[in-house]
Amino acid sequence: MLTIPGAKQPFCDNVSRRSFLKIGGLGLGGLSMAQLMQAQALGSNTRLSSEETANKAVIMIYLAGGISHQDFVDLKPNAASGIRGEFNPIDTNVPGIQICELMPRMAQMMDKFAVIRSIKDSDGAHAAIQCWSGYRSGDQRRLNKPAFGSIISRALGPRDRMVPPYMGLTKTCGHKPWCDIGFPGALGRGYAPVKPDGEDIKLMKLEGITLEQLNNRKRLLAAFDAYRHDAENQVLQGADAIYQQAFDVLSSSKLLDALDVSKEDPKVRARYGKGSDKNVDDGPPVWNDQILICRRLIEVGVRCVTLGFGRWDYHGNNFGQMKQRLPLLDQGLSALVQDIHERGLADDVSVLVCSEFGRTPKINGKAGRDHWPRANCALLAGGGLKTGTVIGSTTPDAGDPDQRPVAFQEIFATLYHKLGIDPKGFIRDANDRPVKLLDQNPHPLHELI
Repeated sequence: MLTIPGAKQPFCDNVSRRSFLKIGGLGLGGLSMAQLMQAQALGSNTRLSSEETANKAVIMIYLAGGISHQDFVDLKPNAASGIRGEFNPIDTNVPGIQICELMPRMAQMMDKFAVIRSIKDSDGAHAAIQCWSGYRSGDQRRLNKPAFGSIISRALGPRDRMVPPYMGLTKTCGHKPWCDIGFPGALGRGYAPVKPDGEDIKLMKLEGITLEQLNNRKRLLAAFDAYRHDAENQVLQGADAIYQQAFDVLSSSKLLDALDVSKEDPKVRARYGKGSDKNVDDGPPVWNDQILICRRLIEVGVRCVTLGFGRWDYHGNNFGQMKQRLPLLDQGLSALVQDIHERGLADDVSVLVCSEFGRTPKINGKAGRDHWPRANCALLAGGGLKTGTVIGSTTPDAGDPDQRPVAFQEIFATLYHKLGIDPKGFIRDANDRPVKLLDQNPHPLHELI
């Protein structure tokens, strides 16, 4: 029997994994550290990313609820009054491209965005899954397909051992599928995203323990080597690697500092705008600080960040609610893309903005638009993509793609391609079985490559 000083619980053959050791509040048994560090320390896959992929990263922003595409980037000013809506299109700095008048900041930098107006295969489910993975909600769960962030974390490795490669910022909200931050699928929980307001980040704080005490625990762990490799104590196999990362994280303020926007240049923070940390009904908040945090996390080494921004399910008062929130989206996205370019990140950091589906051509009796999976839109920026372009178009009522229909998986194939990953390839799961990245064998969007 082995007892760890400072703990009242004996370590023996029948003790649970959950209770055998804690470091500054970090328990291995609950998988908080394995989840936090994405289990990259275990086995032969341990590595930092290669020189070619060291700075590659993706920011994914989900407009929860289904934004009205024809009041966003696909306006139809010549349609009948019951279809066209209240907003007028405005010219952008790219001749021939127009977007909604509520987005003047993005209009002045449209050369740094690519617009997709003809997504054809939206699921129709009120969920973030397709925007995080390219898979329909039912298919992802049935096939156990990992989200994009999980796959690139596994394929490319961490950018920095002191930060998790995959994080999800969406604040918990009433409709749970809207605050989903990503699903690791066949790769296992070790490749799930870390949520800053969850237990993982709270446990990173050295509450009640000093760095000197932490180092004493580290020396104690080093004395466990012979015991760790005892054939009868498999629970400790690999624990040293996870705990080495635990010590690294606990002794570094890098990640926690990135989450603290009060440390940002006040002028930059003002450029992003404020919004509010209050949820919009049962959806995520329109909180511009979170868009800024996306950039801050990428800069300290996170590989993929997901964020649900706002609730756009406007069955009533569509135009009044768009007037409140679309200018904040305009401000946050324009500041993010400007930052990416000014900081020299535009060749490596991709931005995807999308929603689960579009809205009906016909305005209903409550001045709203209802669900419409037949047409949808997306925005892309950065990542070395060819921007300042529009892909596809819809019919005069914005009801259906009529030129260059685009599938969700083509968008994901484009992102994989720009990260140096073959979108038609496979990745190995936790049991060394092949997992196909995308099941439609899509080609990247040639207009953007």
